[in-house]
Amino acid sequence: MNISIIGSGYVGLVSGTCFAELGNKVICADNDAKKIAQLKKGNLPIYEPGLEELIKGNLKKGRLRFSTNIKEAVVNSEVIFIAVGTPPLDNGEADLTGIENVARNIAKILPGYRLIVEKSTVPVETGERVKDTIETYVKRKVKFDVASNPEFLREGTAINDFMHPDRIVIGVESKKARDTLVSLYQPLNVPIVVTNIKSAELIKHASNAFLATKISFINAVSRVCDKVGANVEEVAKGMGLDKRIGRAFLDAGIGYGGSCFPKDLDAFVTISENVGYDFELLKVARNVNEEQKRFYIKKIKDALWVLKDKNIGILGLSFKPNTDDIRSAPSLDIVKFLLQEGVKIRAYDPQAMPKFKNEINQVTFCKNSYEAAKQADCLLIITEWNEFKEIDFKRLKKQMRCALIIDGRNIYAPEVMCKLGFKYISIGRPSCK
Repeated sequence: MNISIIGSGYVGLVSGTCFAELGNKVICADNDAKKIAQLKKGNLPIYEPGLEELIKGNLKKGRLRFSTNIKEAVVNSEVIFIAVGTPPLDNGEADLTGIENVARNIAKILPGYRLIVEKSTVPVETGERVKDTIETYVKRKVKFDVASNPEFLREGTAINDFMHPDRIVIGVESKKARDTLVSLYQPLNVPIVVTNIKSAELIKHASNAFLATKISFINAVSRVCDKVGANVEEVAKGMGLDKRIGRAFLDAGIGYGGSCFPKDLDAFVTISENVGYDFELLKVARNVNEEQKRFYIKKIKDALWVLKDKNIGILGLSFKPNTDDIRSAPSLDIVKFLLQEGVKIRAYDPQAMPKFKNEINQVTFCKNSYEAAKQADCLLIITEWNEFKEIDFKRLKKQMRCALIIDGRNIYAPEVMCKLGFKYISIGRPSCK
């Protein structure tokens, strides 16, 4: 098929590239001229494993191109995906300015029948708004369909998530729209859930809100484990073997971050309030997530006593491994607190340091883990990058002033760290002292 993706952020770029990899002809359009110029050269504005190679390969094969011209995208496509950002407003609602602007621009250009698909995460009833906007501004009497096709891509594994999804969700109003999207996704050979547009829109918010709640639940359990000397990993394993529960998203730590869970949970709370339901459960999940960062900071204070003038090394700044994304990353709040307390920080992250430096620059950024640990009174594990699991601990220990590690992601075994001579503190597990 001929497809266009309006918006070339994480979702648009990965989706467009993967559609091209499936054999479609794809135009990715974006109003950021600098970004498009870089993409035409095969240079990425984001880090996502495997994406650069796929983009370069499909550019070479002529199945993928980039443009700042939305007219080119609309005229030359059968299916138009809207994948622009929907950042949170101060009141928790999603900012739909970008969605409306794209809908208006499509309406002014629309040369004939097109299927216009919401790919961005949007509140329920946005499909109706998109349809109304196009009907209001369309210049010719042309037919079109609006559909919803929420994405379930995780940063760091986005390509695999697109190519091997658990399910495809499509919300449609017509047989033509249904048949088009089913045909488009047929090569993936996975279950396709066909609903109305409103249900599809709700599936995305409900899914992310549930996963965020699951993380908050196990973090709350970790607090109990900490108080009684139980091991949260053993508790999670025992829970996760129950098929009704499952082991995924039961890893205790310092809380979730990123561009999806915090934003989508807030948006779902606001959506519910706007229709007259107080979703208290999600509010508690949000509070638990914020409290978990304070819980981690207390562990640091308890271990070091006086923080002023202490040297602290930090491993990991991105909100999760295999991405350079620091949006709502726990590291931001933790580093800000430590700096206010007069701590000297040396930090290392395999990908996120340039973006972190744009937010906070009162940190010494290092070339590797060992440099970050140099003369450290304490080493913090903030992100569970695989390379941190392969550290030479004897070398690391020689770099540190005090052999103290406070692990916010539980990536090491306490008994191993104890044998290596470290004082090791983690989340919801007995400490090694």
